[in-house]
Amino acid sequence: MPATATEKTFEKLTVEVSDHICTITLNRPEVYNAFNDQLSFELQDALKQAARDKDVRVLIITGAGKAFSSGQDLGDLKDRYVPGYVPEFSKDLDRRYNPIAKLIFNMDKPVIAAINGVAAGAGCSIALVCDLRIASTYASLIEVFINVALIPDTGSTYILPRLVGLAKAKELCFTGDKISAEEALKLGLVNKVVEADQLMDEARAMAKKLAAMPSRGLALTKRLLNQSFDNDLDSQLKAESFAQDTAGKTQDHFEGVTAFLEKRKPEFTGK
Repeated sequence: MPATATEKTFEKLTVEVSDHICTITLNRPEVYNAFNDQLSFELQDALKQAARDKDVRVLIITGAGKAFSSGQDLGDLKDRYVPGYVPEFSKDLDRRYNPIAKLIFNMDKPVIAAINGVAAGAGCSIALVCDLRIASTYASLIEVFINVALIPDTGSTYILPRLVGLAKAKELCFTGDKISAEEALKLGLVNKVVEADQLMDEARAMAKKLAAMPSRGLALTKRLLNQSFDNDLDSQLKAESFAQDTAGKTQDHFEGVTAFLEKRKPEFTGK
């Protein structure tokens, strides 16, 4: 879909919107979609744009070529790493990567990662922070940070133990071992594994299913599930009560109940 006057255009990724689905494709295939400054900021802008777009109900993030994303583009650092150089990663994370993780995690719309190849480092973290993950048989995930004496970032230390448990998360982060798509499925890191030529069809089928559902109900459910690990039961019950009040006042709730009583398929509008 061509950009309107209020939309940004991008050089290092592509954005397509159709059937209420926004597909964002990281597009630096020559470096396995590694993140440089431009790609980092363009992905932030694309996520913000999709969050604002009322026509968008679901997002898909994938990569062009053979990789989802190999993480930070280390080639960009070549000229910096000379004796005496002292990196300041916290500023870089706050400026480039942490906003991406927060935008995906806090977005009211479901985000699907279509993992077409390797997802390493920050690329792995971005795949994990998405709500659902569909992987190609060629995909792999690697918490590669330890191999350059760094710690997992961009949300990995928060998301990974919640997906696989603390012991397995420590193993993956301590060793930096590559996880195949099939092993990722067994561990619960991905929701489904499909043949490479079926990946985007499967991702779009899932996205279409979600796009046809009551978007306000999905947004509230995502928010409750995301905060559940940090709440005690009493706090979560209160949050559920508030969210249920909100959901119950939507037109989609009325449509859902009416459709059930009339024995027909509901037509949700997101209102």
